[in-house]
Amino acid sequence: MRRNPNMKRIFLLCSLVLVAVVLSGCSIPTDPETHEIIQITPTTTFSEIMQSESWFSAILVWPMAQVLNKLSPVIGVAGAIALLTIIVNGILMIFTLKSTVATQQMQLLQPEMEKIQRKYEGKDDDASKMKQATEMQALYKKYNVNPFSMILVTFLQFPIIISMYQAVQRSSAVKTGTFMGLSLNQTILDGLKAGQWGYLGIFIVMGVCQYLSMSLPQWLAKKKAEEDAAKHHRKPNTPANPQSKMMQYYMLVMIMVFGLMWPAAMSVYWTIYSIVTIVKTLLVQKIIENQQKEGGKN
Repeated sequence: MRRNPNMKRIFLLCSLVLVAVVLSGCSIPTDPETHEIIQITPTTTFSEIMQSESWFSAILVWPMAQVLNKLSPVIGVAGAIALLTIIVNGILMIFTLKSTVATQQMQLLQPEMEKIQRKYEGKDDDASKMKQATEMQALYKKYNVNPFSMILVTFLQFPIIISMYQAVQRSSAVKTGTFMGLSLNQTILDGLKAGQWGYLGIFIVMGVCQYLSMSLPQWLAKKKAEEDAAKHHRKPNTPANPQSKMMQYYMLVMIMVFGLMWPAAMSVYWTIYSIVTIVKTLLVQKIIENQQKEGGKN
């Protein structure tokens, strides 16, 4: 069974999230006697982390944890996590804007890509493979898309996910902070076992935001296909993609399972991250539309 590019991307993201969580859980420094996670307090210095731990903890985790420590007394733990998430994603987008636009373009081109794939489905001879590759390259060139750009975006996000995960767990302000009277250092599962149903609200909001952030690119692609079809007075080319949807649901379930077991602060972060992703997707969509308008004028 042949995987389409969208499915490959979702599968890659699933794998990265899984590895990120596993690696984070295994590599967070703990006290050898109490086995508790070593906290980063406002007095913890960069040199201390560099000497006692690693460059990764010093360069990425320590600054994030200190931002959370400094902001939490001012705007609350949830506000600090939200602001840090916006800042980090804003900086990341500056360096990956072109790749992010190309990645989203790939989503919008999905109907046309699948049309080419169906055209050569079942044809395994070299001539057909060559023609399919040529048509795919022509499609990429037409819309000025580099199919490998998405790899850059994905792998730049990978260390950010790990470092943010660790910073949330290691920030002393997060460990002692609360949100709507709930301890963000406690897991949602433990909170529900204790009868604190506010954790259920955090969990549900996280799931809804995650679903919307994953589904928005497909909705935009469907809208584009319908608009293009209306211009040419034909039915929209929006083929069903059960494999892609299956991988989407797999990723959603995986995130929700992790959401039960990681600290509630991480669920707050993931909610904000999903909202930022939604906003970023809409902004990039606007950029793509402006580029297409300018291209049409030329």
